[in-house]
Amino acid sequence: MVVWKRPCWVACLMICMASMRSGFASSNEMHDVVIYGGTSAGVASAVQAKRMGKSVVIVCPDRHLGGLTSGGLGWTDSGNKDAIGGISREFYHRVWKHYQKDEAWKWQEKADFGNRNQSPPGKSGDGATMWVFEPHVAEQVFEDLIREYQIPVHRESYLDRVSGQGITMNHGRISSIKMTNGKTFSGKMFIDATYEGDLMALAGVSFHVGRESEKVYGEKWNGVQVGVLHHQHWFKDPIDPYVVPGKPDSGVLPLISDQPPGTRGEGDRRLQAYCFRMCLTNVSENRIPFPKPDGYNPDQYELLRRVLVAGWRQLFNKFDPLPNHKTDTNNHGPVSTDYIGMNYDYPEASDEERKQIIREHEQYQKGLLFFMANDPGVPKDVREAMSKWGLAKDEFTETGGWPHQIYVREARRMVGHYVMTEHDCLDLKDTPQSVGMGSYTLDSHNVQRYIKPDGFVQNEGDIGVRTPRPYQISYGSLIPKEDQCGNLLVPVCVSSSHIAFGSIRMEPVFMILGQSAATAACLSIDHETTVQEVPYDLLRQVLIQDGQVLELEDVYQHASRKMKGQVVDDRRATFTGAWKTSSANPGFVDSGYRHNDAQSDAEITAVFKAILEPGRYEVRLSYPANKNRASNVQVEIHHQNGVETCVVNQRLSPEIDGVFHSLGKFSFEGEAMVRISSEEADGYVIADAIQFLPAP
Repeated sequence: MVVWKRPCWVACLMICMASMRSGFASSNEMHDVVIYGGTSAGVASAVQAKRMGKSVVIVCPDRHLGGLTSGGLGWTDSGNKDAIGGISREFYHRVWKHYQKDEAWKWQEKADFGNRNQSPPGKSGDGATMWVFEPHVAEQVFEDLIREYQIPVHRESYLDRVSGQGITMNHGRISSIKMTNGKTFSGKMFIDATYEGDLMALAGVSFHVGRESEKVYGEKWNGVQVGVLHHQHWFKDPIDPYVVPGKPDSGVLPLISDQPPGTRGEGDRRLQAYCFRMCLTNVSENRIPFPKPDGYNPDQYELLRRVLVAGWRQLFNKFDPLPNHKTDTNNHGPVSTDYIGMNYDYPEASDEERKQIIREHEQYQKGLLFFMANDPGVPKDVREAMSKWGLAKDEFTETGGWPHQIYVREARRMVGHYVMTEHDCLDLKDTPQSVGMGSYTLDSHNVQRYIKPDGFVQNEGDIGVRTPRPYQISYGSLIPKEDQCGNLLVPVCVSSSHIAFGSIRMEPVFMILGQSAATAACLSIDHETTVQEVPYDLLRQVLIQDGQVLELEDVYQHASRKMKGQVVDDRRATFTGAWKTSSANPGFVDSGYRHNDAQSDAEITAVFKAILEPGRYEVRLSYPANKNRASNVQVEIHHQNGVETCVVNQRLSPEIDGVFHSLGKFSFEGEAMVRISSEEADGYVIADAIQFLPAP
């Protein structure tokens, strides 16, 4: 009997045809670069990969592209705009181009809005940018980019984080990822562009959630910040936290923790609060009155009522104007849109648990708006003013004007090849291998609301420390440690401390880092290396060619760490009495200076200390001059042979580079001290920096 055997190619063809009929072939896609996350960083990554000739796909849980940039944050937290280049800057140029069209101005005259938040103001052409925009405009720009570059996008696709089959690893590299809908995506390189860092975590890469202790990286602004009051997000007036004022046994009001806040500087698992950035309008034809949410309970907002009754009226300070009489409305004040303390579980929660947390935030925030506009317990002037506003009908039309993206200010943060810390952001060290720049304030929102020992309520965690100048972001902060994963880059949940992330976490920076991550991924493919082995010199060359800004040397003129000798900036000085921080006048060292607010008081002093090798030093005083300064500032130099007092006229410009004034030469052995006093001062006393320069 002769048994007929099919040729191998026939068998393979039949298997393939059967697979196609079953849907198996279409469920597994292969691309050079697989991006998980449809944020602004995800889109920037995809565009760059396509421009470099690679096949790319975006797979994301999102229905709408752009993350928070298209999700309500239309008032861009940009910092120094000169530090923003590449695809990120291109995005804001495309926004500018949109608003040059007459049809873009439906609810407002273009001339009425003017050149607000454009750079340079009134400029046209390729260099023009616009940094404020309506959410639907941002989303359209992202969709245009996706269409132009023919980038496939799989929306509402969630990474399988539960079954144990969501990721396939092979010799320290990701081979494929699987979604809960059964689709699998294979690739040579992977980019986690989510706000949560789900792919990073599933790949077994180290990460951190919450605030590190200040001791972990030797930082000042990390960990619990009890007693630190920045911005306007704290209780200036004493507000009783109890259901029945003055009676602790009556219970604590909603939105207040009854647990101790922790010790200054210690680490915890708390996160800065989330909220929705809302697009509101006061144009009646386009306004949706604030809806009363299901489950609304006015008692939840009793704390806010007490704050308003106490006289707080800065309610509208963060109704930042967007075109067409709309706003980007953000958290502002002691009780506002931040749902403080209610997001701790979010970073590592399941998809369904996250959706529930998001629903709770939405219910809280909608209830807050309804309460302010309608509750009879709210002062009449507040209710009347709030009732003029509402959600915009022509924004977020699928959800009744409500944003589709919650503001995940931080979740997981990778602990990678290099960890960015406040020392990088504050220009206290050299940052290696720049792939972009940040410049925004070290900014953390509150993480908890607690009861102080005096029995009144207070917020904790809000930080606002200005960076002295644009700083570099290291390539090492985008990549895992060498032994963890060789083909993954993380441009959003970057390797950084909590407080450094407070500055890095801005949307323009995410787009910058997304582009840089994709560039490295493509070079890694071309050179058949791991992401850790990508030649930095080549990476740098390509980034610069593609418009990225990697350094701004001209802004480093007065950086203390680049000066000769030992320079003690006001950030390291000790102050007594009422001093205020300013940067209004140029010619200062590092990020700013202190002034005494023109108060003549011997108790208002600043002390600068340094440990010096035995020897002779010229002592120099830095201050930006102005005609309103004191002409008789008393400065004491405590040296080896005693104390010498100099009188400095700070109305006159310093004679050394316009920055430093010489106080003389003195001998020191060990500790040196310079004391600035406001005693009998006839104007503003400035305390900026002291330089100890070795002298012959």
